[in-house]
Amino acid sequence: MKYYLIAGEASGDLHGSNLLKALRQEDPHLQCRAWGGDLIQESGATLVKHYRDLAFMGFIEVVKNLRTILRNLDFCKRDILEFQPDVLILIDYPGFNLRIAKWAKQNGIRVFYYISPQIWAWHTSRIHGIKASVERMFVILPFEKAFYAQYGMHVDFPGHPLLDVSDSRQPDPAFRQQNQLGPEPIIALLPGSRRQEISRMLPAYLAVIPQFPGYQFVIAGAPSIPEAFYHHLLDQSGGREQAKLLTGQTYQILSHAHAALVTSGTATLETALYQVPEVVCYKGNPLSFLIARRLVNVRFISLVNLILDRLIVTELIQQECTTERIASELKRLLDPSRREEVQADYAQLIQALGRKGASQRAAKAMIAYLSEPNP
Repeated sequence: MKYYLIAGEASGDLHGSNLLKALRQEDPHLQCRAWGGDLIQESGATLVKHYRDLAFMGFIEVVKNLRTILRNLDFCKRDILEFQPDVLILIDYPGFNLRIAKWAKQNGIRVFYYISPQIWAWHTSRIHGIKASVERMFVILPFEKAFYAQYGMHVDFPGHPLLDVSDSRQPDPAFRQQNQLGPEPIIALLPGSRRQEISRMLPAYLAVIPQFPGYQFVIAGAPSIPEAFYHHLLDQSGGREQAKLLTGQTYQILSHAHAALVTSGTATLETALYQVPEVVCYKGNPLSFLIARRLVNVRFISLVNLILDRLIVTELIQQECTTERIASELKRLLDPSRREEVQADYAQLIQALGRKGASQRAAKAMIAYLSEPNP
């Protein structure tokens, strides 16, 4: 069969690549075109667009780049029509994907959605468009099944695919030696995967380093971002000698980390699955943040807290995300009793995420649904 995948972010690239590998096990002769990143391409898809050219954050940024977004939408539609896939598989990235879903439905193309948009956080009115355009929804957060049920929509919950990712990545005993790291405890810095958020968050993280003698700081560089971009920020902040940049080694960094400063997003959950106590931070465009605050109807921004519906990890958002607060909360995490408390909560989190094998279960269900007539 022919599959067309659209993922617009680093996390979607990761989960899309694992889904594609699982689909290939069920359908060895599949053909696939995809919007995504290096991982999806390495999994055998013909890459149409890289997500590094698609990631626009916040309301203001989207408006500024509207012409580019519209051109991408038109190009995507033409490419799908030319490829004529048996199914279009959309992975999160709602601003773009929900528009494509509506168009695809109108053109008789079957639409599966893997990893639900976070419409439960804001814009719940989008549920009506999803019901009209999406044939099958596959969710990865346990509470999403109940959310969709409120609107009369049955969805599949195969579990969270990050359980497989974290389980398959074992610590490399040569990690420190290979990367010229010392024996001091590592504090991981995860400033995000987009240039906009890295530009805002990395300087904020670097500013606290002088307060933590006896620790070494390691930056988890995103593979899609050139190292020169990080080096420019490090030079501006005077942090070139204070922190080590390692690109494409996030999971090894987390495997060896003692604590972490993490920009809100999927990385907050990845950090928890590696049992690393973390402070979750976020700074956005002030106007975009004001608009979002009026629309968002959830208590937390980190997936860790959202899934368990209580405050497990500290969240420092916008004005609270200061050098003083970040340093203070990081110092708390270094206290042994606080670390034990956080890690005990992480154990409950892992239990709530379901069983391992999410990508395989999702792939099997998709193949089964595709064997049924187009509704």
